[in-house]
Amino acid sequence: MRIVKNDDRRFDPWFARELVCPRDQSDLRRDGEHLVCAQLHVYPIVAGIPIMLVDDVHQTAPEVTRRSLAATSLRVENPVSQVGPDAVDSYVQAAIVGTNGNLYGRIAGKLPRYPIPEMRLPPPREGARDLLDLGCNWGRWSIAAARRGYRPVGMDPGLESILPARRIARQLGVDARFLVGDARYIPFRGGRFDVVYSYGVLQHFSPADARLAIAEAAGVVAPLGTVLIQMAARYGLLSIFQQARRGFRDPDGFEVRYWKPSEIEASFQRLIGPTTLSADGYFTLNPQPSDLDLLPLHYRQLVHLSESMRALSRYIPALLGIADSIFATAVKSA
Repeated sequence: MRIVKNDDRRFDPWFARELVCPRDQSDLRRDGEHLVCAQLHVYPIVAGIPIMLVDDVHQTAPEVTRRSLAATSLRVENPVSQVGPDAVDSYVQAAIVGTNGNLYGRIAGKLPRYPIPEMRLPPPREGARDLLDLGCNWGRWSIAAARRGYRPVGMDPGLESILPARRIARQLGVDARFLVGDARYIPFRGGRFDVVYSYGVLQHFSPADARLAIAEAAGVVAPLGTVLIQMAARYGLLSIFQQARRGFRDPDGFEVRYWKPSEIEASFQRLIGPTTLSADGYFTLNPQPSDLDLLPLHYRQLVHLSESMRALSRYIPALLGIADSIFATAVKSA
């Protein structure tokens, strides 16, 4: 990274109004290149990005968080775009397998366009457009939400991904905000968002941490608002295969956790409100029909098969039990 003097003009004053201390939910004030609460908890601003991490708890992604906290002593340049208007940012070219999965392995470094998915949300109601994207990484779902008519805020513990997310959104002409934060300690006021969304993130958390994040999502979503979170399910064919590969041992670190559908439903129901489960995908944890043109033929066939089974699951509920990827959609009680 090229280190330059911080440009405070890049800091969005919206954050100063809307953020609260993730430790105690108290108000924050701007103090130069920091946000500070009444209890003197301090959160740096780096290249205009608020770093809202709680540093004295165990971390779900320790190395990512460590690098974000270390970067607070630097001032990092984040130009509007490092590439031409039609080129794919180098960060995405390098990170595509990590963010989108093994289906994208053959095109890593050779992406001809950004793989922006279609978001399975209805267009927002008038006055109910604010969406929080937890674990947004380079922002693909935040961009998808903006194209759907929402006002997205993307949050991720990695400054190394938030800077590209902001850069890519600007490159694509998308109005989105981004900050560094932890899904277990969301630094926004209660009831601030109409939708809280997360894809491919909580499946990496321990059950206790995942439930912390679900409870935090419940806190920041408005009454009658929607929390929509993707989880990896235990009894899908791919899920069983992956569990067998590691000898059905307990997962370590950032490895995927596979939940029983009944566990997913019970947790969301208890922590948020009425919950519906729906199949997201079969044989893969990231089946995106919008990316068919990017995938090799055999993976295109897999995504087509996944979509066929997902459609059938609406009429044959038992198929939900063998889905690999499940959406939990919970509506917060009024």
